[in-house]
Amino acid sequence: MTCTIIVGGFFGDEGKGKIVAHIAHQDNPTIIARGGVGPNAGHTVQVGDRQYGVRMVPSGFVYPDARLCIGSGVLVDPRVLLNELDTLDAHRRCFVDFRCGIIEEEHILRDKASDHLRETIGSTGTGCGPANADRVMRTGRLARDLPELQPYLLDVPAAVNAEIENGNSVLLEGTQGFGISLYYGTYPYVTSKDTSASQIAADIGVGPTVIDDVVVVFKAYPTRVGEGPFSTEMSHDESTALGLQEFGTVTHRERRIGAWDGEMARYSAMINGCTQAAITGIDKVDHACAGVTEFRRLSPRAKEFLRDAEADIGRPITLISTGPELSQIIDLRAEYCT
Repeated sequence: MTCTIIVGGFFGDEGKGKIVAHIAHQDNPTIIARGGVGPNAGHTVQVGDRQYGVRMVPSGFVYPDARLCIGSGVLVDPRVLLNELDTLDAHRRCFVDFRCGIIEEEHILRDKASDHLRETIGSTGTGCGPANADRVMRTGRLARDLPELQPYLLDVPAAVNAEIENGNSVLLEGTQGFGISLYYGTYPYVTSKDTSASQIAADIGVGPTVIDDVVVVFKAYPTRVGEGPFSTEMSHDESTALGLQEFGTVTHRERRIGAWDGEMARYSAMINGCTQAAITGIDKVDHACAGVTEFRRLSPRAKEFLRDAEADIGRPITLISTGPELSQIIDLRAEYCT
């Protein structure tokens, strides 16, 4: 039984939602808890022909036997949360730590009214920055203050740590990516808090001594939404010629696309304390790999890419996504463990 953290290694949109969902179905966690910033990040999970995009509920919701928890470090927009609970029919198994900060309408208005945040930084306009600022100034509201959230309140650290002490598996999922961490990213073009694995553990209230694995998710072709440095960025014509075009889950803005960044991958793995890595989008490296579920069936080109990426990361690549659907994945974790 394990406590596993899953975080993004580049600028976000690495496909963490799918990796969380896959590990959940394989490892049968009793709790899936979310850390991170708030509803400014979206996770997309595709099961069969149906695609889900969530901003508040943990992306592991597709595994039906786990409680879904939102850690105290996460900002909650009650409107977004309650809408997702309706859509996913998850009212009975989703819980919010009573200390979560609340995004109010005035935070969203301040976010959208700020030329610096909107135009210079490329904020999503979801109110996260102003809400975090109010929390730092000790003027913000907390989840315990809202009547509509009373049925969902929980002491999340107590619940998660109890499961760990009882020998059960738990998953801690992060949001955003390492490259937009407030501390380690491309400041000032960053989100309003740290996004590293250590922060995710703190958001949920789990100490470092009980973490068994940190899975850092990297994308074969990194992407970035909004402004800021992107050293391996391709031109629009280059990415289009490769058949690469993506749009953000939350903002629906077109994502900027770049080539693999080995230097960033190595540094990200170090800061996050990576024990094993996941690579998504290998089917974009070689379309012949789309949907493949066995490593031996990958093309020589894809295997060469993975060898080079593993050398950059310095940790084994144990999960390889070969397409958007949940079943399109190669899981080598058993081989790594043996």
